[in-house]
Order: sequence, then C-alpha cells, then structure tokens
Amino acid sequence: MRVAIIPARGGSKRIPRKNIKMFAGLPIIAHSIKAAQESGLFDRIIVTTDDEEIAEVARNYGAETPFIRPKELSDDYTPTIPVIAHAIQTLEANCDIITHACCIYATAPFVRSQEIQLAYNILITHNKHYAFPVTTFPFPIQRGVKRDHEGNIEMFYPEHFATRSQDLEEAYHDVGQFYWGTREAWLEGKPIFSNIATTIVLPRHLVQDIDTPEDWTRAELMHKVLQTL
Repeated sequence: MRVAIIPARGGSKRIPRKNIKMFAGLPIIAHSIKAAQESGLFDRIIVTTDDEEIAEVARNYGAETPFIRPKELSDDYTPTIPVIAHAIQTLEANCDIITHACCIYATAPFVRSQEIQLAYNILITHNKHYAFPVTTFPFPIQRGVKRDHEGNIEMFYPEHFATRSQDLEEAYHDVGQFYWGTREAWLEGKPIFSNIATTIVLPRHLVQDIDTPEDWTRAELMHKVLQTL
C-alpha cells in the first residue's frame, strides 16, 4: 500500500495557523491534499496533526485523520522523519501493509501531481530509498559572502573571487515540497540527503518555501502570475 502523509502541526509561530491559512481561495493544506488525490498513486491520504481544527479542515477536503499526533512529536524541534515513522507505525498497527510513503508538506501550494508521479517512478526504476525534487540556486554558491553586524563581508570561498560564473559547478537545493520513501527508510531513520536518494529537478518559478510572512506574500504573487500563463 502507498500512503501520502501530510504533517501539519498546530503551533506555527511566524505565520499563525499557517497550515490552514487561506491561499488562492483554499486553506493552504488543501493544495497538498488535492495534488495527492490527482496523482492517483495513493491508497490513503493521511494528515498527521495535533490540532483538531486542522484535522477538520483536512477531512473536509478528503484526507483522513485516523489519529492525533502525540505532543512529543509536535514541537518546534521535531524533525520530519520521526513524524512519518510514527504515522506508518500507527497505520500498520491497524493491519495496513505499507510499502511506500510520501511526505507532502502542508504549505507547498506549488506541489503538482505530475511531479509526485515522476518522483515515484524514478524511486522505483532507480531502486532508491528516497526521491524528492530539487532546484538550482539562482546565484553561484561558490561566490557567496557572509556579513557581520557592521556590514563587513567575507567570501565563503575566496579562491573563487575571480572565477567566471559559467566556470563554477551548478548547485541545487531541496525545494521543500515532498519526499517519497520506502517503508524501511522511514522506519530506520535513514538520512534523506545521501546517496540512497534520487532527485527530480524543478524550475525555480515552481518553488517557494514558506516560513515567513514575506515568503507567503512572494508565494501569492508567484501563484497569481502562474495563473496567467
């Protein structure tokens, strides 16, 4: 059985009630639920939350909330892997046999069913433990600088001060939308960013992490532009 697991705790501080805040006419979590539904890959779509209001919204858009996430897995410091592992273990305690689980973040309004499908296909064909999307940095990371409180800067890689941008290796980063993983990978806590994972590449205009109010505003502007294309 394949399951989508959407983590959505209730204690967001920088953007209060972030997981159910309205985005483009829907609670933002509904965009993740919809993408999972449209992929056609999942036997169950589960939201793991400690918050009853979030659970009700999730159910209204077609997800299941068969359990309430325990408090010890719902604070600001809880990483993703234990949350997904707990969901798998809880579902399997009720006799579900899970082979693959896809963690889809609740605040990923640009996630699309076709990328979920593509990542699953390469997970299987490449025989990997994880598969997830990445995108390119818009500027060479080798020419990045750090800045102190007085405004002084220092290059992270001063040896590349005179290197042409086109001669520097392109770098990628995780887009923060979803992670496919095998049951064993999640339950054993295997590291996602390692050689047991494979990736797909997304264009930067389909990527926006949402952690701050500024991120939210940028995402809304991006979404409006994309609707005109």
